[in-house]
Amino acid sequence: MNNKTNVAAGWSFARIGGVAGLVFAATIVAPNLILEPAGLPRVGAELDEVTAFFTTKSDVVGWSLYFLPTAWLSLTIFGAAAVAALWPRERATGSAWSLVGFAGMLLQNATFVGISGIRLALTTTTDRSGLWTLHNAMFTVNGTFLALAMLGLSLAGLRTGTIARWHGTLGLIAAAGQFLSATLVAPIIDHTGPLTLLSLASWLLWVVWIVAYGVTLIRLRRNHLDDQRD
Repeated sequence: MNNKTNVAAGWSFARIGGVAGLVFAATIVAPNLILEPAGLPRVGAELDEVTAFFTTKSDVVGWSLYFLPTAWLSLTIFGAAAVAALWPRERATGSAWSLVGFAGMLLQNATFVGISGIRLALTTTTDRSGLWTLHNAMFTVNGTFLALAMLGLSLAGLRTGTIARWHGTLGLIAAAGQFLSATLVAPIIDHTGPLTLLSLASWLLWVVWIVAYGVTLIRLRRNHLDDQRD
């Protein structure tokens, strides 16, 4: 009985974190499946388009926000589980990339709270110009924190042998795309164009990366966890 209890305790948090990663992926895709068909304006859209959407689609915006508390909670649990699995082995080598990744996740959560609040405010005000500019800036600069998350946990996963090379490479490519789009925030906000596609493509890779990491944590072997404690 004690042996079974110990095995369950050794696996439980990694598995919970893995499932949380999958839940996060689902709960960030779901709002976009609601908003995109409804015509959510892209970063750089003209104010007339923004006004028309947030005036006539306020109920759609409200529905999309229901998913976000679950997303923020799930991402925090996923990040903590990833650190718990990675950092003991990292600490032995004097590294802390997993902590860098976790910091990026916490910062992106905080930033998206602001973005969500702005979207809700856009449905209730008549003066949308300044709010839309702030929304676009925060949305684009948030790529910095997504880049931190993928950079940190990809390097930590590769260096500890926890994730596959393709998975780590995918995370680093997506991180580079997110960081570049955040760096080019001014031209992206000024007008729609190919630069916005860079952010979108990197975001889609971020979702794939999260799903793959969640599956990795769920399937993490007990002997891998034991090796980290040695």
